[in-house]
Amino acid sequence: MSAAPACLSHSRVAITPALRAAVDRLDHRSRHQAAYHFGWITAGGAPTSADAGKAVRPALALLSAEAVGAPPEVALPGAVAVELVHNFSLVQDDWMDGDEERRHRRTVWKLWGPSSAVLTGDALLALAQEVLLDTGLPTAAPAARLLARTTRHLIRGQVQDLSFAQRSHVTVEECVDMAAGKTGALLSASAAIGAVLAGAPEATVDALALYGDQVGVAFQLVDDFLGIWGDPAVTGKPVHSDLRSRKKSLPVSHALNQDGPLSAELAAWLTTPGEPDEDELRRVAGLIEGAGGRDWALAEAARRMALAEDALRGVELDAAAREELLALGRFVVAREG
Repeated sequence: MSAAPACLSHSRVAITPALRAAVDRLDHRSRHQAAYHFGWITAGGAPTSADAGKAVRPALALLSAEAVGAPPEVALPGAVAVELVHNFSLVQDDWMDGDEERRHRRTVWKLWGPSSAVLTGDALLALAQEVLLDTGLPTAAPAARLLARTTRHLIRGQVQDLSFAQRSHVTVEECVDMAAGKTGALLSASAAIGAVLAGAPEATVDALALYGDQVGVAFQLVDDFLGIWGDPAVTGKPVHSDLRSRKKSLPVSHALNQDGPLSAELAAWLTTPGEPDEDELRRVAGLIEGAGGRDWALAEAARRMALAEDALRGVELDAAAREELLALGRFVVAREG
């Protein structure tokens, strides 16, 4: 795996003070749980320096302002806002997916219960809009509108994801559409919101949004790949975590929609009740790989990244910022966890 682009560490340094200041506005209980989730404190409240994530979305926001010739500070409220929305989704998704650990720590719902996870997530979502609108910039309203629309599509994707669990068959097209909402929408907004706050032309904003959308689908493809074949020491989640919950992720969907005995066996297993053991999970991972799901997911992620790069090359952007955006997208697709 390639080294993380410098923009990730720069964005984390740039947004952390503003992010902490925003979270400080919350009520005591929500603030405590959010601070724990961000890795700033232990469950008991002691300061810590736990992994707070890669800050991909804030980095995209800051770079999108630089790409249109504006200073990155213009995008700072947008960078904070997209990070808040991202973590709203993580806190609530952990509960909905039954994930007990994130980044090698207990999740909010596991420590404080599902209701607390829902309320803390909602608080972060509301805070994101407040941060944007408090800037007083004439471009704040369009940026807030973008984020609201994005959140609607993010939720649509999550609704689709949950509905797939109740269905015996899901097409690849449906699964990709779900990924475009659940993951692509926020990465698309992140790649555009800095340009929106900077007042960039619509065609430029649209190109940056398309870049983020395609990177988002690639990101979800890789994430789904890791949910089956990822190293727990890197991902922070149990091996075969998505298979354990019989999730119809993108590689699974592709494998299901192929003709042959492996696809039929996989379809039958997905409807079989009971808690699978490790041997069974390894066997099912082999079915998915044998039906082409593993190779397709990686190839499709690379194809989506190529589309993203084409979008950036189709408009006039600052050359250095464009290269950083390209490097960041490639890092996201090539990641191991």
